[in-house]
Amino acid sequence: MSRLYEKTVPDPPEDYARIDHESLKNFVADVFISLEVPREFALIAADVLVMADLMGVDSHGVQRLTRYTGGIRLGSVNTKAKMRVVNQSTSTALIDGDAGLGQATAHKAMELAIEKAEESGVSIVAVRNSHHFGMAGYYALQAVRKNMMGIVMTNSEALVAYTHALGRNLGTNPIAVSSPTMTPPPILFDAAMAVVPIGKVEVYSKECKKIPLGWAMLPDGKLADDPGEVLAKKGAVLPLGGLGEEMGGHKGAGLSLIVDLLCGVLTGANWGRKVKHTLNTEPANVGHFMVAIDVERFRPLDQFLSNIEKFKEYLKSLPKISEDSQIWVPGEKAWLTMETRKRIGIPIHKNILKELEDEGRKAKIEFKVKKLNGP
Repeated sequence: MSRLYEKTVPDPPEDYARIDHESLKNFVADVFISLEVPREFALIAADVLVMADLMGVDSHGVQRLTRYTGGIRLGSVNTKAKMRVVNQSTSTALIDGDAGLGQATAHKAMELAIEKAEESGVSIVAVRNSHHFGMAGYYALQAVRKNMMGIVMTNSEALVAYTHALGRNLGTNPIAVSSPTMTPPPILFDAAMAVVPIGKVEVYSKECKKIPLGWAMLPDGKLADDPGEVLAKKGAVLPLGGLGEEMGGHKGAGLSLIVDLLCGVLTGANWGRKVKHTLNTEPANVGHFMVAIDVERFRPLDQFLSNIEKFKEYLKSLPKISEDSQIWVPGEKAWLTMETRKRIGIPIHKNILKELEDEGRKAKIEFKVKKLNGP
């Protein structure tokens, strides 16, 4: 997987600079540390954010830094959080995150899930009293590194319109599923249960671009293409499948509901409109749900990996809708984007770079990210 690939090409290029990912990660970590986040947790949070940008998931990348730093300053995010296991068995656990950074809490939860799966074969670790944790796929890939399959879910503040209802009723509530493979990239499906995550609307607003009609609607039910208007008026993004039931929007809404059941109702975390945003004076009480599956408890690993390769070959050999179309395995584009951006830099819009510089000034951290090209 050495060929260059990017899911998106910056347009117009003069509005972007390509940034070295290591220097960016160091800067983000330093900002968190300046806010009294323990170094271990700061490094995890920075890695999660920069990994999202590397994989082309710009909605969950460093453009979200102000969300977490703002939450720390407002007091909703507890920088001195003491995560604790509320109860556990051989194959299950419930963790209370003590309102700490969601990235650190989720990382520790998946570590525990992997540890338990090594003993029991399959484990579930659920979390309450956490915060927004960024890209769900990051934690699913933790399991892959141990030759396990991973399933990760989280609920979020209400941003999605439930089918036939007005307003923000459920979270975007992503689901991520990962599997090891014989050769990179691993399989990684990671998707919000909405047409797009709200972060995508935020990115379009910062880049001064219109959003496609069908992504979001205003509180009165009117479809909107102005991302600034959607954000200012607290418009809702539509569930996976879109408006109504004709294209399956009720299925996306139903999946979002299921994530809330597992992450919120089951754990004792908040759910629906009860989940708060990070930028609040009260903890968000977000819930997570982590599953680790030890492949070798079901069949020898080499047999499994061999069949995964055959499955990938089957998908790749399917007749294509057109000559110039490409059939992708889940996670493949993101992996190639990551390998490309490690070599040539992460494209970051000038408005987002300005936000980062402002964060550096507030934290009294020098903005020493390395530009590989651009203004």
